Amino acid sequence: MALHTWLIYLVAVIGLSLTPGPNGLLALTHGALYGHRRTLWTVAGGVSGFVALIALSMFGISALLKASASALIVLKLAGGAYLIWLGIQLWRSPPIHMTTVTTAPLKPGPQLFRQGLLSAISNPKVILFYGAFLPQFLDPKADLLLQFVVMALTFAIVEGFVEYLLARLAHRVRPWLERSGKGFNRCCGGLFALMGAALPITR
Repeated sequence: MALHTWLIYLVAVIGLSLTPGPNGLLALTHGALYGHRRTLWTVAGGVSGFVALIALSMFGISALLKASASALIVLKLAGGAYLIWLGIQLWRSPPIHMTTVTTAPLKPGPQLFRQGLLSAISNPKVILFYGAFLPQFLDPKADLLLQFVVMALTFAIVEGFVEYLLARLAHRVRPWLERSGKGFNRCCGGLFALMGAALPITR
């Protein structure tokens, strides 16, 4: 993967990780309930689930590219349209709301890991999203396996850091999200729509 392509991918992944979602909310909740150190189990489970979904998406994309060399163009255009649609949906979504949390009995680490993992893989839309997102950065002439490793590792590091940050700052971030969540959703939704419109036409 070329450096400039990776840098664009890195910026897109940061924006994606900052977008409100089930795993970010789970890390936020567990951070408030159990503390940021114990929530590392939750974060690890979520990141593992996301990497598995990226692998599934890349497997399907690789098979499609082997069947048709021009399939990447179709994937990029369809994926761009899907990202625009997601951006519109996020723009219109209500702000995040969390009920007040109190201290809770500690859960075993493996149980928190399992909750993070299931939260990541239980939404079938995630596979569809990666199927739309990843082709925007693929070079069909380069080693697809190497590109997968770079993409998955980059995403795992960024997503893990963001979720851990949410857990660490849970008591400070939660009130801000509830108060300013609508504007935050619109900012993230605009980012998705911009990516969907711009990435398919870039080289």
